[in-house]
Amino acid sequence: MSTTTFSSAEQRAQDQRTLRKEAKRNAWAYLFVSPFYLLYAVFGLFPLLYGVWLSFHQWDGISPMQWVGLNNYIKLFTADEVWWKAIYNTVWLFFGATTPQLLLALVLAFIINSGYIRFKDFFRAAYFMPFVASAVAVGILFTSLFGKQYGMFNYFLSLFGVPGVDWLGSADWLKPSIAAVTVWQWTGYSMIIFLAGLQSINPELYEAARVDGAETRDIFFRITMPLMSGVILFQVVTSIIGAMQNFDIPVMLAGGTQSSAPGGTDRAGLTAMMQLYWSAFKYNTGSKSGFGYASAMSFILFFIIVIFSYTYNRWRGQNPTED
Repeated sequence: MSTTTFSSAEQRAQDQRTLRKEAKRNAWAYLFVSPFYLLYAVFGLFPLLYGVWLSFHQWDGISPMQWVGLNNYIKLFTADEVWWKAIYNTVWLFFGATTPQLLLALVLAFIINSGYIRFKDFFRAAYFMPFVASAVAVGILFTSLFGKQYGMFNYFLSLFGVPGVDWLGSADWLKPSIAAVTVWQWTGYSMIIFLAGLQSINPELYEAARVDGAETRDIFFRITMPLMSGVILFQVVTSIIGAMQNFDIPVMLAGGTQSSAPGGTDRAGLTAMMQLYWSAFKYNTGSKSGFGYASAMSFILFFIIVIFSYTYNRWRGQNPTED
């Protein structure tokens, strides 16, 4: 019985021939998927790389670019207090709005998924409806409701003898007001995602657990939550990304894009995306503005999102049953 051995050169040649044969056989498949990669290269990869290049320049969109190296990043970290105020507000709104919204959505999903609730389709539609509404329309609606003199919320407070609150004009109340609107608008969306995850769990697992004598608490922590961990991970990570890019509701409640004081009183409602927008399109002159400076902001925000997402993933890995 004889064996055939190949030298390294012959083996490489054989691998190359195999690769060419596979490429030729799959040529049509590559042709059909190529539009996606072309579109991604033009509208995804190129803007990303151009943004990196732009962050090392000072540019107002009209004049020639000026190379400034790392100066944009250095100014952001050392000399721009407004930017870090915006980061603080963004993180505050994440913990003050997104976290309660996720918890409330999970509770509502469990309630609607239970066998004791009737008219489930109605509740699903009712809770999801605020998410469908335009952010501009939501902002206008709640700007009226939060009005100091004629707002409905202050009217209800007056019925109990409580003095009116300057919801949108006070630095102490502006962030809680934005958080309340965010919770109202996004809870239904998160609830639908969690409800879909709950309904994908095989009911036979619950029946088998009850036959074995498992209590409700054990079923919840050892069956429901582990099987829901993937859905919760998806929703938490996408909520982190969305919260760090919060723009429309804060803008509408804090004076709109034409406001001379972005973020409202003491910049209490100024988010990172708002400051990025103002730096790029409103204050487009000076060393702390322009498209290059705004690009540097965007990449710092990107790394903050990565850090938050990575931290949650590490925490989830160490506490897999507590999701």
